[in-house]
Amino acid sequence: MKNIVHSFVCLFACSLAYAGEKPLFNGKDLSGWEGNPDFWSVEGGAITGKTTKEKPTAGNTFLVWKDGEVGDFELTFHYKFAAGSTSGNSGVQYRSKLVDPQKFVVSGYQADFEVGPKYSGILYEEKARGILALRGQQVKISAGQAPNKPKIEVTGEAGKSDEIQASIKLGEWNEYRIVAKGGHLQHFINGQKTVDVMDETAEGAKKGILALQLHAGPPMHVQFKDIVLKAD
Repeated sequence: MKNIVHSFVCLFACSLAYAGEKPLFNGKDLSGWEGNPDFWSVEGGAITGKTTKEKPTAGNTFLVWKDGEVGDFELTFHYKFAAGSTSGNSGVQYRSKLVDPQKFVVSGYQADFEVGPKYSGILYEEKARGILALRGQQVKISAGQAPNKPKIEVTGEAGKSDEIQASIKLGEWNEYRIVAKGGHLQHFINGQKTVDVMDETAEGAKKGILALQLHAGPPMHVQFKDIVLKAD
């Protein structure tokens, strides 16, 4: 565990800048990633997060990319929940921070997705300001009365929520893309824009780590593959 903590301390002190396109998963093992091995593995050429009734996670836990921080970037990946899943909530953290290296707890922006009909595509801020944009919303975030209570103004429509949901294939692979340029944040699922956000607050992170989420709660089985980062 001492080596794990040291590697994460180094991550923040030794932030790397990547230019061009960089695959973040080799399709074979978890090289370049760190998380609780009780929940994360590689199955069928995909990063796999799994909890069971017998082995739940006490809180949300994350698989953290160890090779540096991201600022302005595009990230594309494919995700799916196991066929027949009746529950599951996951997401990709970006411009985030590791708040507990030993328990792999992460805080920051999250591109959300789930088995259910409501949250896939939203912008959520884990352990901070909560939901910042619902699916289909164009939003401006400005300073509020307190750092964790910003002013959130819906300024337009990013897409049709029901059409986005209809495009999501349960039990099959879906493509997700995240674009972050300064305070401008956009999410896309299967080519459809799900949120379009301008975060004008001081709390809006401009750089940070990437991580994959495994949510606490009912048993779930989620997979990720084709993870590619394009950074300026």
